[in-house]
Parts: sequence; C-alpha cells; structure tokens
Amino acid sequence: MPQPDATTHAVSESIAQRIEALYGQPLAELVALADTTPDATLLAALTAGHSDLALAERNIAFQLERLRELIAPQREIGRFTAGHILDCARRIAESVAMRDAYAKSTGAVLSGLRRASAPDAPPPAVPVPAAPATTPSRTR
Repeated sequence: MPQPDATTHAVSESIAQRIEALYGQPLAELVALADTTPDATLLAALTAGHSDLALAERNIAFQLERLRELIAPQREIGRFTAGHILDCARRIAESVAMRDAYAKSTGAVLSGLRRASAPDAPPPAVPVPAAPATTPSRTR
C-alpha cells in the first residue's frame, strides 16, 4: 500500500512549529502543560486547535488512501463501490474544510501573538524616601 505524501501534514507541522517558537518548548511538553492547567488558557486553546487540525489532516490521508483502494484499476466499480467512492469524496471535502478552518483560526491567533523577551536584569529598586521625623508639637 502506498504511504500518504510527506506534505500531507504540512499545515499542522507548520502550526506546531509556530506554537513551539512562541512558547520556546517542544509541542509534546506544551500539550502536557496545557492538560494540567485547571483553567482554560490560550496555550490549551492553541494545542487543542493544533490537535483538531492534525486529526483533520489524518482523516484526509486515510480517506484518500481508501479512495485509491476503491478506484484501483483491477477493481470493478459497481453500485455498492460507487456509494463508497462518493462517501470518501464527501468525507475528504468535509475534512479539507475543517482543516482549512482550524488552520485559519489558529494561524490568525498565532499571528497576533509575539514571544515576550525575558528581561535582561531586574529593574533597579527605587529607594523609598524616609518619612520625616515628627516631633511632638507644643501647645501653650
């Protein structure tokens, strides 16, 4: 069986690289971190978007392979097979639409973010002025 083309997952790999560059850690570590975060975070949203994108790409590859099997030259295409061919084509179209939507939304969020540079040195401490000495006032 021929393997899916190497560029099949190019979009999710590109998004993964951008997430890793933004956070400065491998994606696997970021996913683990996002999974342990109790509240929804931007990191969790980005990793979930990437996961959904990768799932759509895997489904495209799977359905393309199934379609190739169904239309193989040695195979007879009858009524039953024709239905499966149409179903594969529909699933591919849905997965492509999902992939494109996830890529667009996750890419737009990533485009709006920049990695913050670490401060070189802590800001200098500002001396607190001493309170003026108070003397009891005299009254006559």
